Amino acid sequence: MSNSRLIPYQPLDLSEPADLVAEIRKRRGGQFINLDRMLLHSEPFARGWNVFIGNVREKLSLDPKLRELGMCGVAILNGAEYEFFHHAPPFLKAGGTQEQVDAMRHLGQKTFNPDCFSDLENDVLELTLQMTRHIKVDPALMERLLNVLGSTALVELVGVIASYNMVSRFLIALDIHPEDHPLSS
Repeated sequence: MSNSRLIPYQPLDLSEPADLVAEIRKRRGGQFINLDRMLLHSEPFARGWNVFIGNVREKLSLDPKLRELGMCGVAILNGAEYEFFHHAPPFLKAGGTQEQVDAMRHLGQKTFNPDCFSDLENDVLELTLQMTRHIKVDPALMERLLNVLGSTALVELVGVIASYNMVSRFLIALDIHPEDHPLSS
């Protein structure tokens, strides 16, 4: 793409629909990110996304580190740099390490080094890989995860990975870049 995008972002100072804009700004700490600015082209989509992804991000009982690990893994596997840009910091905040962030950049490649991840974290990354690349998941992997996580956390983990596959596809198709990228204005 050139110096302009096919569908431009909505302006940072967008004020209508007022209730939706206020809800999104509240969830984001007062700011819009570029994803919001694209979603706001469709009020029903922006409303649904804000509630759904807000719940995925903030209301699950799943360990936040595992949640963000799945999100980051999807981002890398799908080439969604925007997603990785926004989820590596929460992964670190939830107890991940910079070594793990760096290692995740190789997920799905022969150069991936699993040594800095626990057995559970490696299973989460394997689930992310299988769901993202192959759709079907090895039953033995699901059984291992169920035994460690329990049914609620496993359902939530699968839901996170599925949800963030949706997010990455939206980001890539609409050429959404991190906020500090030249095409972000």
